[in-house]
Amino acid sequence: MPVPWPRWLTTLPGAAGRRRALLALGLAMVAYLLRPLGPLRWLPGWVVGGLLLWAVVELLRWAWRPRRWR
Repeated sequence: MPVPWPRWLTTLPGAAGRRRALLALGLAMVAYLLRPLGPLRWLPGWVVGGLLLWAVVELLRWAWRPRRWR
């Protein structure tokens, strides 16, 4: 039985932004942590840096200007 997502990621205000920020951070961390392995070793550093920068920008956007109820 799958565990339901917490309310802060589904129904509360800003949930979409939090999900997007978590996705960006998760992708960046996976790329960073798996960099020494296999095909990710062939990625140029600017690709990994770009993923990390994208994650930071998403987190800052979410923190600076969260989406409001419409």
